[in-house]
Formats: sequence, C-alpha cells, structure tokens
Amino acid sequence: MLPLQKKLKMNKLLLSFSLISLLFFSCKNSTNSELLVEESSENLDTLRYEEEIHLRNLQQLTFGGDNAEAYWSFDGKSLVFQRKHEDSGVMCDQIFIGDIPAANEAFSFKLASTGLGRTTCSYFLQGDSTIIYASTHLANDACPAEPDKSLGYVWALYPEFEIFIADRAGNILEQLTDNEFYDAEATTSPQGNKIVYTSTKSGDIELYVLDLDTREEIQITDELGYDGGAFFSPDGSKLVWRSSRPKTDEEVKHYKDLLANNLVEPSDMELYISDADGSNKIKVTSLGGANWAPFFHPSGNKILFSSNHVTGMFPFNLFMVNLDGTGLEQITFDNTFDSFPMFSPDGKYLVFSSNRNNGGTRDTNMFLAEWVD
Repeated sequence: MLPLQKKLKMNKLLLSFSLISLLFFSCKNSTNSELLVEESSENLDTLRYEEEIHLRNLQQLTFGGDNAEAYWSFDGKSLVFQRKHEDSGVMCDQIFIGDIPAANEAFSFKLASTGLGRTTCSYFLQGDSTIIYASTHLANDACPAEPDKSLGYVWALYPEFEIFIADRAGNILEQLTDNEFYDAEATTSPQGNKIVYTSTKSGDIELYVLDLDTREEIQITDELGYDGGAFFSPDGSKLVWRSSRPKTDEEVKHYKDLLANNLVEPSDMELYISDADGSNKIKVTSLGGANWAPFFHPSGNKILFSSNHVTGMFPFNLFMVNLDGTGLEQITFDNTFDSFPMFSPDGKYLVFSSNRNNGGTRDTNMFLAEWVD
C-alpha cells in the first residue's frame, strides 16, 4: 500500500495529466492575450512568449487532436509523427508523414502506418524512404485498452508492441521484433546504421542498441527502473534517455508490482547519458519531478528536455542543460505543456508539441520555430 501523501500526489497527477500516446495532457490553454505579438521580418510572431528568446517565427503545424513525437527526416524536409484525431476516425495513435511547409502555408500529411491497432515512436531511417515504428496491429485491429485509472497515473507497456520497418506509403517491409514483451521507442543513429529502443524482455524496462547491418545487439542499461525515450548525439557517439530509479523497499515493490501488470509510473524521472555502447553512464539531472523527452543540442554539448520540476505538476516547459548538469536554462514559458523538442538535422529549426493556442480544448499540436542560440 502507498502512504496517503503519495496517493494524494498520484491522484493530483492523474487529474492533471492526459498525454498523447503515452503522454498527452488535459489542461486549460493560455489565452492569446498572454502571448507575444511582435512584428518580425517574415510574419506576425504571435505564438511565442516574450521570454522565449531562442525561438523565432513560431508556426503552428497541426490544428486539433493529439499530435506529437515529430521527428525529422535526414534531409530535413519532412516530419514523421503520431496522431490521434477521433473526429476523423483515428481513435488511437497512428503514424503520419508530412513535408515541412513554407512560412504561413498549411502542413499536409498522410497516413504511413496500417491504421490498425495502436502505434508509437516513429523515426526515419537513412535515405528517408523508410520509417521505423512500433505497433500492436498484429495482435488486434482495435485500439488496446487504456490503463486502469484507479491505479493512478501510469503508462501502459503493451506487450503487443512490435517494431516494424515500413515505406512512406505504409507498406510494412520488415518486422524487427517478435516476442511477448514491450518493444518500442526506437530511434535511429545519425549515421543511420543503428537504432536504440526500449524493451521489457530482460524482466525490466531496459535500453538496447541494434546494428541494422549486422543485427548484433547490445543491452545498454541494467539497473532496476524504467529506461526509455533514448536518442543518439549528433555524432552518434552518445545516448541520452530518461530513467526512474526506485530505491526504497516500498518504491521497489511499487515499481515491480506495476511492471508485473505491464505498467510504469512516470512521475519521477531524471536524465542520463552514456557512450553509445552503454559505457561511461552519467546522471545529468537531479531536479525532481518528471524530466523527460531529452534531445541533444546540435553542438552535442547540451540537452533540451521537458520538465515539471519547478512545481512537480503543471506546467511542463522546455529546458536546456549542459551534459554535466550545469547551466540549466528555461527555453519555453507556457503555462500548460511543452514537450518533445527535436532539432532539425542542420540545427536551424526546432519542432515541439504544445497545448498552447488550443482554445481551451485538450488538443496537443505541433509547432515549428527557427532556433536562435
């Protein structure tokens, strides 16, 4: 049993959160009057806050539904992302691909997954003609059941998830995993020859790096706790990811009890880095709260991530930190939810997901900005 204080904290967290895929939030959006209205040389930059000095010419890409985890193609011309939009019949996350629009032009996109089951965590492979993503469609055409809300705020680790390679038209070319465990959260190295992904096949939630050429695989993490959401550094030499590390007997029991039911509680996560082979692990943050969705700055010397460490609840904003944990800087200043920051391959642009400008709905949309160092 959890102590009353922790139960109340979990209940507050549950009432605050409603995330896309594994991570969409329910919250009231800020009003446009709180956003910066500034004439720029290219457009009316009305979607960013005055303090958001690293962003310029912020452009909203999607309008309605849950849209997130947008990842760039190698040539920087396209985005692959997951989307739930019940009004158009997309009842749980599916994978879509769209080309980057010119300023003030509409962002158009097409379905790139089967449209069956539930998908997550898509990423382009080298050459941009194929993508990798996880899906439950082999087990069932329908969306899998959501976690029992009476358990608090938890994520489902669907064992039906397998990892697939598909072309941009949605044709599955290869199945990379085939087991009864959770296999998902795959991302590609900048060189395109390796992927890192999360699996429960060891009995815990660990990271693995798979060489796509040789099919040799190494396990990156081995400590008790959730390790996931990993990305390679720009030169492919390092990894960054989010972790939970239960320590007390009570925390360990709670973690293991949830894991036995293919669940994990993401309310306490910090960021780690290591070499790409898992050596030289370093804990980057010790901020408290949920620190997640990390991505390397183009220099490879900093990490951009989402965090609620200031309040422990809402808002979630983007922060940047040096690899040794120093130099913490707040990047976005929304009063709701900003996450999933991804730099373009040339480092000139940033795409992220946010609840800003959603008219007070539950919609999470994708935004594109020029990055200013």
